[in-house]
Amino acid sequence: MRGVNKRFGDNVVLRDLDLDVDPGERVVIIGPSGSGKTTILRVIMTLERPDSGTIEIGGKHLYHREGPGGLKPANEKQISKVRSDIGMVFQHFNLFPHMSSLENIMLAPVKVHGKSRDEARERGMELLEKVGLADHANHTPGELSGGQKQRVAIARALATEPAVMLFDEVTSALDPELVGEVLNVLRDIAEEGATTMMLVTHEMGFASEIADRVVMFDHGQILESGTPDELLRDPQEQRTKDFLGAVFEH
Repeated sequence: MRGVNKRFGDNVVLRDLDLDVDPGERVVIIGPSGSGKTTILRVIMTLERPDSGTIEIGGKHLYHREGPGGLKPANEKQISKVRSDIGMVFQHFNLFPHMSSLENIMLAPVKVHGKSRDEARERGMELLEKVGLADHANHTPGELSGGQKQRVAIARALATEPAVMLFDEVTSALDPELVGEVLNVLRDIAEEGATTMMLVTHEMGFASEIADRVVMFDHGQILESGTPDELLRDPQEQRTKDFLGAVFEH
């Protein structure tokens, strides 16, 4: 991300944001509510368009294309092509209620990536096995707990084999006793090491365990960043100290 700006009316949510994430790196984004954390993920996922700046995924421009005289706006076809390398898991699952767990996972591989239904079904069952829900393949979301729904949502995001996975507060809508089962799935993905992960979370213990780098965000900008040891245990900025003090106290 280079010089990315995003505003909603008079509210500037991202300010001249520069951010690099290496292939396979796990970056956790922390910060107070309203600081712009979720907007970073939504802009990368093309759910919100930046007002200015550029974003590249794997060396490919997301919102632009090279043209005579420099960068031009990309068309929808190019945006979709680059976006197909990205998966996102939301706070509120967003599963289709009338479809089974397996059908939810099969949808994008078949409709977007042109896989056969047999291929998609086989991959879907592998992923349900991975998240510990193979025996819930035919259950609809209404028959699942919150933690189970979120695990299906993670399997669905993995089904297209994205290079980059975005996770937006994926445990915040869950009852406390269900948080652990979802974090365990994220740990498994992280340990495999092939997927670049960006996570917005308030789970600081989990962040310290999983992150290669923690980024503190405030007022649409990166305030400071470092390893979990550096940022969570010895922050340099007073704003970070105050934020972490409030989180750990809570």
